[in-house]
Amino acid sequence: MSPVNNNVQINTDEHPPKFKVTIVGSGNWGSVASKLIASNTIKLSSFHDEVKMWVFEEILPSGEKLTDVINQTNENVKYLPGIKLGCNVVADPDLENAVRDANMLVFVTPHQFMEGICKRLVGKIRDDAQAISLIKGMEVKKEGPCMISTLISQQLGVNCCVLMGANIANEIAVEKFSEATVGYRGNREIAEKWVQLFSTPYFAVSACQDVEGVELCGTLKNIVAIAAGFVDGLDMGNNTKAAIMRIGLREMKALSKLLFSSVKDSTFFESCGVADLITTCLGGRNRKCAEAFAKNGGKRSFDDLEAEMLQGQKLQGVSTAKEVYEVLKHKGWLEMFPLFTTVHEICTRPPSPNRHC
Repeated sequence: MSPVNNNVQINTDEHPPKFKVTIVGSGNWGSVASKLIASNTIKLSSFHDEVKMWVFEEILPSGEKLTDVINQTNENVKYLPGIKLGCNVVADPDLENAVRDANMLVFVTPHQFMEGICKRLVGKIRDDAQAISLIKGMEVKKEGPCMISTLISQQLGVNCCVLMGANIANEIAVEKFSEATVGYRGNREIAEKWVQLFSTPYFAVSACQDVEGVELCGTLKNIVAIAAGFVDGLDMGNNTKAAIMRIGLREMKALSKLLFSSVKDSTFFESCGVADLITTCLGGRNRKCAEAFAKNGGKRSFDDLEAEMLQGQKLQGVSTAKEVYEVLKHKGWLEMFPLFTTVHEICTRPPSPNRHC
């Protein structure tokens, strides 16, 4: 484990060094993040114009490499078609090369890939690097749950903030108004630098000194969204869906505070909390796939539905439900969290969601 650098370097020279940004991830949300960030770096004097985006290389049906097409067209034709990312976004399939010169690292990949990515980056990033995670999920280890921001901090020796919120990527891509919350630990100055990097007239970002609370909101709401999708698939109506969302918010808050006593009640009223829960239960990919699962009577697996419906994107709710279930079972808390427990049971014993409703 590397020592964590909590300090942002302040230079009093007449021409202080500029911040250089790399985005680690290039899916739907990662591509939207690159668009937001690139629109700011090109006009803020404290940042280098160029934004590197690490792309897991794929061969498109045309036979072309995804990175080549992104760099030629300025568009991620697979994960965000029709949206220009910014002329200053450069796709790079070499992870180590992409992060080499960056001192602001934005992590936005499916959470199940993060441990492997961190292992590849140990000793390969700048000593003064700061990080932020846009990743919704957790790792479950023998000693208990490990948040992705903690994994990044421990593996890479960097301070890691988080950004979560009511953020359906495709809506932000076409510049419909949205909000987000940056969660930070001790250094407000670092948080404000991230706020500056992401904020646009259509993407309002605020800071909250509660990393664990912000991150757990973004993680746990995906389980509730699976339950909301079951409700839609069974045509149970809006009243039932509202009840699911209320119970889900209660379980989100209760589990967060059991796991981390520092979590603040007020965090659940930020964009990362109730707002993210609402939008995910109304329009997110987890809700969408869970609705299809219920309509099919549980006869099609979530893996099949993910492959058919999400075009390479990853579901988070099903894997998060499994991880949370493992934590609840280990600690003897299953009966305290009936919604979280039941979602996992439906996902793993698929004959029909009806038997749980």
